[in-house]
Amino acid sequence: MTDEIEQRRKESEAWYWWGIPTFFRCPWNVDPEACDIALVGVPHSTGNGSTERDQHLGPRAVRHVSGYYRRAHGVHGFSPFEAVTCHDLGDVPLPEANNNEACVRDIEVFYKTLDAAGTCPVSVGGDHAITGPILKAIAGAGSNVSKGEKCALVHFDAHTDSYENMEHWLGARKSAAHWAAYTVREGAVDAEASSQLAIRGHPSAKIHTEKVGGKSTELGYRVIPMQEIDDIGVEETIRIVRERAGDKPVYVTFDLDAMDPSVAPGVANIEPGFGGLSIRQATKLLQGLKGLNVIGGDVVCLMPTKDNPNQITAQVAMVIAFEILSLVAYHKTQMCEGA
Repeated sequence: MTDEIEQRRKESEAWYWWGIPTFFRCPWNVDPEACDIALVGVPHSTGNGSTERDQHLGPRAVRHVSGYYRRAHGVHGFSPFEAVTCHDLGDVPLPEANNNEACVRDIEVFYKTLDAAGTCPVSVGGDHAITGPILKAIAGAGSNVSKGEKCALVHFDAHTDSYENMEHWLGARKSAAHWAAYTVREGAVDAEASSQLAIRGHPSAKIHTEKVGGKSTELGYRVIPMQEIDDIGVEETIRIVRERAGDKPVYVTFDLDAMDPSVAPGVANIEPGFGGLSIRQATKLLQGLKGLNVIGGDVVCLMPTKDNPNQITAQVAMVIAFEILSLVAYHKTQMCEGA
């Protein structure tokens, strides 16, 4: 009877609605040394107090929908789940969840355990404050994952998140609005190799005189607004990003408000007045990074309580996470084949 039950379990594993939900139905294993790629939830909402604070529910929503997306990649021509070992490490423990600075500290400590193991993370947030401590843990001097190098950041967003003209964001200092600046200042990100894509929306009245890109441009980022992507096209955008990144370790962070609201309505800081990325543009841009030294990435700002009944925004987050996961896995397979 035991063998029969085990066989039935194996036959049931193909169905996304069967079993305990994990990211892409990957095994649940909290040991970072047991996998090549760690899938991590970061249920954090206190780095961006200017909108609804339900972003901590994002990881659970993506786990719920992602089971049926355990697939081979139809464009890259391989299965990331067969090429490398992927585990769901669970969520970062955040016992002081209402304290952004404590959470930023705890996130960095958690990801340092992944860096010590040399394990590449793909994470689901959570608001965009999570990216700063992740980068501080896995990139820059002394890091294992980036081999001590600063990383080239590929940042998809409606907003630059480099607002150094403000000391804090409603009390949060290492906030969702500041991380793209302080990670450059603190040596995790090489802005001269980095790109910020799909920036759009009317600027704040307080900074309306700043040129496009503002502080990001001063720091060294190449800001490619949504209008420029529309003008030059996806292929030219990919060329610019790849040329800047070169052979540096690359980290991809994707704020879902980069997407058009018709595609991803359930996000924080939604920008309804300017068209954002279509799902086709977003996936083609990500697929265009194939072969770069992608060491990790994250998807942030999913707001499940604002999503459609069919959970379309959670599904978009799932798709973006799959694309990033596939980039990391593809690079790892190339490294193994070249060894």
